[in-house]
Amino acid sequence: MEDDEARAAAHRAGHAERAVAAIGTSLDARRTAAELAGFLTESLCEAAGVDLLAPHPKGGAPQDRLRRAAEAGRRDLLETLEKVPREDVSVRALDAGHPLTDSLSPGEGARLTALSVPLLAWDRAYGVLLALRTERPFDDGETAAIHFTARLAAAHLRHAEEYTEVSRRVWNLQQVLLADPGRPHPNVDLATRYLPAGSGTVVGGDWCETVRLHFGRTLLVIGDVMGHGLDAAVDMNAYRSMLRYVAGTDLPPHRILRRMDTSMSEESGRRPATCLLALLDPARGVATFASAGHLPPAVFHHDGSAELVRLPVGPPLGTGLGSYETATQPLAPEDTLVLFTDGLVERRDEDIDASLARLAGLRLQPGQEVSGLLDDILAHLDAEQADDDVAAIAARLRHRDERHH
Repeated sequence: MEDDEARAAAHRAGHAERAVAAIGTSLDARRTAAELAGFLTESLCEAAGVDLLAPHPKGGAPQDRLRRAAEAGRRDLLETLEKVPREDVSVRALDAGHPLTDSLSPGEGARLTALSVPLLAWDRAYGVLLALRTERPFDDGETAAIHFTARLAAAHLRHAEEYTEVSRRVWNLQQVLLADPGRPHPNVDLATRYLPAGSGTVVGGDWCETVRLHFGRTLLVIGDVMGHGLDAAVDMNAYRSMLRYVAGTDLPPHRILRRMDTSMSEESGRRPATCLLALLDPARGVATFASAGHLPPAVFHHDGSAELVRLPVGPPLGTGLGSYETATQPLAPEDTLVLFTDGLVERRDEDIDASLARLAGLRLQPGQEVSGLLDDILAHLDAEQADDDVAAIAARLRHRDERHH
């Protein structure tokens, strides 16, 4: 008797271990449903179907909200199950809140056992698992094993729903924050782009900004807060707000960075951020740069060739280590200055110098407008498939005397 109990306990432990490894490998609800159905048909049933409850703004009847998300196993059994109204199997299990066993008649004297298990997590139903068998009914041990597996899948479905909701909120927040990058002077042609990294990734802290200053000058800003998610988006907004405030005092770029670093390092819990400033002066035809741990900008010339701007690089903002220097670069009327976050160039398992060299090696169509040129750069570097978010800003000077405006 003790040996039988030990073998049964070991079997249950083995089942649980295999289920944990096989189910919930992603935050995609349909994939989780497919993993659940596939896992159960390996040993516990001949066929399995998973119905998920579709969201409905007004609730809606369960039978109207259930949608088949995954199936596995014998097709003939699944087709037989489709002839049974959902009210007779799935909805009854949802209402009961625990597994229910039904004996169905597919015809010719055969008997089909259907075990309906609600997918419950934290008192919330996410759907119903249907396990099918013809040989014999499910015993207590098998029912318990299937119930455990269903609860495990339901927990992953809850995490997937929470992840989707948080992602949506962060996305909406970041779109609001990025909706108005500011207005440059009319003597600057400008284009900005923001591309999130893939639909399955929470957006991060990439941002760009323009600040209109006296004497026809415009300050370009690009920054990247470390990490992703809601905290990164909130910190990005804090850096952006501080930048607007400090830049309004008309300090030179390196002193703007120094003041921001001091202020943000005094706020507990703020994530560090890289930042690059470019102060454009169309009347003089120059740009003055200061960098806080950020990648260098690029200048694209009229013939479509590119070069990187060599800059002294200080520590990231928020570290309290601020010591920043400036560098000046002349800009011809046909030159286009491009600032970007690392998602544009960085690739996995590649040295950053090689990544930057790929950008500098681009040869684009000559004579393009600023917006078209920026889109061409993004296309050549396959930015939509980047591993990280991409923010970029391109600017071209119009040499006009704005000192009295």
